[in-house]
Amino acid sequence: MISKPQPGEYLDYQKVYIDHVGDASVPEILPELKESTYALFSSIPEEKGLYAYAPGKWTIKETLAHIIDTERVFAYRLLCFVRGEKQGLPGFEQDDYVANSFANDRLLQDLANEYKAVRESSIYLLRNLKKEQEAVKGIANNNPISVRSLAYMIPGHELHHVKILKEKYLPGLQA
Repeated sequence: MISKPQPGEYLDYQKVYIDHVGDASVPEILPELKESTYALFSSIPEEKGLYAYAPGKWTIKETLAHIIDTERVFAYRLLCFVRGEKQGLPGFEQDDYVANSFANDRLLQDLANEYKAVRESSIYLLRNLKKEQEAVKGIANNNPISVRSLAYMIPGHELHHVKILKEKYLPGLQA
């Protein structure tokens, strides 16, 4: 069980991700989400993968690529901090990452499979986290953040985007 991060262990805007997890256990929710999120994206017809609910918004494929990239970044930061990295880690510009992912050139099912593989890696990383490593802090994007905050932000960020997908993308696909 990874304890819930406390204010001061993350930036204010990251609270929304942590709140999405609620009282769920991160080690339990990650495998559940691996299956449900994979099933959700696998159920979307390929021809709908380029759908965006408004001009300038990411497509469904780009949204999934963003979820994948962000999980990799959060997991990398977590790994660095528990391994004792003392140097600050860079931030990342999500819109640049999405643009350079070329997600719209890929099959949606291929992205879903990649998501599942990345999640499996995160599950192993967190499964072997020691209790005393949870509170370890490091610097990312010039701000301190704890390991347990990153652990919560992995599923929380995903839940945030799945909620948006269900509210703003999927209803538009039915029209």
